[in-house]
Amino acid sequence: MKTLIQNVMISKEDGLALVDILIENERILAIESSEANTFSNEVVNHRINGQKQLLIPGMIDVHIHGANNFDMMDGTTKSIQEVSKKCLETGSTGFLVTSVTSYLAALLTMIDRTKEVIGHEIGAKILGIHLEGPYLNIKRKGMQNPNYLRNPDLKEMDMIFERAGDLIKMVTVAPELPGCLELITYLKQKNVVVAIAHSDATYEEAQVAFQQGATHITHCFNAMPSIHHRAPGLVTAALENDAVSVQAIVDGIHLHPGIVRLLHKIKGADGMVLITDALQAMGVGDGVYEFGGHHVTVENGVARLNDGTLASSTVTMNEALKLSVEMGIPLDDAIKMGSTTPATILGEKKLGKIAVGYDADLILLDEEFKVVKTVLKGLVK
Repeated sequence: MKTLIQNVMISKEDGLALVDILIENERILAIESSEANTFSNEVVNHRINGQKQLLIPGMIDVHIHGANNFDMMDGTTKSIQEVSKKCLETGSTGFLVTSVTSYLAALLTMIDRTKEVIGHEIGAKILGIHLEGPYLNIKRKGMQNPNYLRNPDLKEMDMIFERAGDLIKMVTVAPELPGCLELITYLKQKNVVVAIAHSDATYEEAQVAFQQGATHITHCFNAMPSIHHRAPGLVTAALENDAVSVQAIVDGIHLHPGIVRLLHKIKGADGMVLITDALQAMGVGDGVYEFGGHHVTVENGVARLNDGTLASSTVTMNEALKLSVEMGIPLDDAIKMGSTTPATILGEKKLGKIAVGYDADLILLDEEFKVVKTVLKGLVK
């Protein structure tokens, strides 16, 4: 099976290039300048004229809870499939099924449903599971339900891994909690990305966690102490540690544009990841929702609890990409933050780049960053 994508702009460090891309089966076989007309005599099954629109590697959302009125903690395969569908429609070809803090049975059910869907997704591919909690600090709970927050429990985590196997790719914890350093060691032994958020960790506590093996910050600046010149805290520790990458919710609400630019200036595209952290209102709009055991009201696209606390977002990955560029992030870097960097963090060696030998997971965008066409595993969707 061969597909030829012609006349598409791809982003490079030195600017945009007009290219033709030949795909065979699931992989990119060759990339040539459109002017060369290299593939004019190539016999192909499908031919796409990109009309000089922007082609990017499929983005990867490592932190998403729901979409299309469905929460992936619902306990149904349909909820996960609906998120898979919406992810692909909005620029992601891969995602992590992300939990919220809950009781153990609900989490195990979500794991079971994920295992049933994986390999049969109707949209974006499931690349694993991200456990956001339950081992988080009640002082920085954000929208996490305090009824389910608890200290790390290795026996409980054993039960989770027994059910999930190697599907667990990322776990967000608060390292200052009793027993969390032991948990970080446990997770690193299983090759899990250990992330920190919903944490009141001091600068010193964060540095110890990084030494222990934590390497990532979930929704940086949100649900953690602000930087203070005499109490620099978790964020400062992360920013000065080159081995630590950060997530950014670029929706114009969670982070000021100046903070987005500051994160990029310090971390660069290789250390910064675009996420949605979306709840089920993504793709639906304003209204009242049940999420994480809370009533959440979405007004003008902003999701809040009754007390005004921000409760996830409604942004999509293509919107986050557009906003990043509008805030001053170079296009090539913004694409890396949505595609290449999350792939690298997850250890996905054939995803996140438009390059020969990489998976043909591609997204065609118009000048407003709206999705025009998707290619997943070499197949036009």
